[in-house]
Amino acid sequence: MEQTKTKEKNREIDMLHGKLAGKLIMFALPLAFSTILQQLFNSADVAVVGRFAGSSALAAVGSCVALVGIFVNLITGLSVGPNAALANLIGQNKGEQISAMLHTILMFGLILGIGLMCFGFIIAKPVLVVSGTPDSVMDQAMLYIRIYLLSIPFMLLYNFGAAALRSYGDSKRPMYYLLLAGVVNVVLNLLLVVGVHLGVEGVAIGTLASNVLSASLVLLCLYRREDEFQFRFGKMQIRKDFLRRVLVIGVPAGIQGAIFSVSNVFIQSGINSFGEDAIAGASVGLNFEYFTYAIACAFAQGAVTFTSQNYGAGNLKRCKKIFGLSMLFGIGFTEILSVIFIAGGNTFVHIYTASDAVAMYALIRMQHVCSLEGLTAIYEVESAALRGMGKSLEPAIITILGTVVFRMIWMVTVFKRVPTYNMLMNVYVTSWVVTGGLIFIIYMQHMKKEEKRKNNLVRTVLLK
Repeated sequence: MEQTKTKEKNREIDMLHGKLAGKLIMFALPLAFSTILQQLFNSADVAVVGRFAGSSALAAVGSCVALVGIFVNLITGLSVGPNAALANLIGQNKGEQISAMLHTILMFGLILGIGLMCFGFIIAKPVLVVSGTPDSVMDQAMLYIRIYLLSIPFMLLYNFGAAALRSYGDSKRPMYYLLLAGVVNVVLNLLLVVGVHLGVEGVAIGTLASNVLSASLVLLCLYRREDEFQFRFGKMQIRKDFLRRVLVIGVPAGIQGAIFSVSNVFIQSGINSFGEDAIAGASVGLNFEYFTYAIACAFAQGAVTFTSQNYGAGNLKRCKKIFGLSMLFGIGFTEILSVIFIAGGNTFVHIYTASDAVAMYALIRMQHVCSLEGLTAIYEVESAALRGMGKSLEPAIITILGTVVFRMIWMVTVFKRVPTYNMLMNVYVTSWVVTGGLIFIIYMQHMKKEEKRKNNLVRTVLLK
């Protein structure tokens, strides 16, 4: 048992002591790769149907991107709660509470996953109709999304279980699990679509299988542990006090992510107005945004985890350094990948489609959006730093105003006045800048209050 504990300890990153830069990179890059692998589940769907099932099938899957994004962003946002709650317990050296917190998190994830799956079945058709999905691809789109929704409970369990592992610095094993699941997904896609000619249902089944596998692997990892992070099905229960801590941070982040995607439904309606080639092309271009955005989110996740531990330990100076480094690395590493995609844009796009018309729309989107994806790191890291200090509601509200409200206004004003595909794409970068600027003001105000509170506490101690 002692040998096992030593091995587990060697995989952890000490977030409370030593130099931060290398540790942040070691934590964030495997996490970025994990998120990219998770996106490859959907990306593989797009590539396989685009190459082997035709433009109509590609448009059907592309029509579901915004709806899928709502669930993925909701789940990803909610997982910030478990990560921050567990990391904070580690920072406060309250290891005895971790087991109860872990089992509360996983039980909640299972229940929520089943609930979201059922909710998805109810809203899928209305959302696709509202977003203007063409009648010619509606049946295929519904077939794809219904199978995809079956994977939601497994996505919750994977993300919550992975959040538990990352709370103490292990971001590598979740990456390994997704790597294996991603390989299985691609193999099944090719087998079912190319070999069995199943079309959109084939890629949906592949995605479902990969999510089941990744969830099983992360639960098995926790089951085999010999410390406070050990998972047992018999211990699964919800403690209200622990759940409350998770929800205070996770719910605003989850709602922010989901509503962020709701704004994309409105944008999708604008894209749909340009026809099937535009729908398919936007879907292809969006994949490269997800890949680059994964890096920004990874450093934001690093900011949450590192900040949670150090805030729990009372080290505000280290929290500020974490913020600066996460921002620098988030923007820098994201733009490096963006430049690679833009430089080889034509080659990358034709991996997904053989149609020049579809490729044209994809390249326009990449030039307007993917090229500046690093700007997303600004509001993501700012929000993450605030959540690491237990302040989750304010960044959620600002993000809703800066993205959803702003984008809706853009759609009925700027885009209505200049109804071109290029102008529609400009809404993304503009909304990122607005949102980042507003959240930065909130962050600076909060840090001033924290510093004042800490100084007052020090004075009180000295006077005593």
